[in-house]
Amino acid sequence: MPELYVYYRAKSENAALVQARANYMQAQMARALGLPCFLKRRPAEKDGCHTWMEVYPAVPDGFEERLQSAVKEAGLLELTEGERHTEIFEDRSACA
Repeated sequence: MPELYVYYRAKSENAALVQARANYMQAQMARALGLPCFLKRRPAEKDGCHTWMEVYPAVPDGFEERLQSAVKEAGLLELTEGERHTEIFEDRSACA
C-alpha cells in the first residue's frame, strides 16, 4: 500500500491550535480506519510560518477523500496558509 505525505504552512502564532486540531483529526482517522498517523513540524519558522507534515503509512484506496473531509471538519483549512500539498510514495525496498 502507498504512503501519503501531506505538507502545509501555518502561521507560527497558531502552532498550538494547528497541533490540537491535527492531532484530533488524526486520532479520529486512526480509530475509524485502524491505521497509524504521524504529525511532524519543522523546528524553524520561515516568514512567520511553520511547515507541518502529516504522514499516513499504508493508506487504502479512497483515503484521500476521507482525509479531505476530516481536515475540513477539524477546521484545519482555516489555519493553513496556501495549499495542502499531497505526495504519494510506494515502497520499492527489496527487504519490505
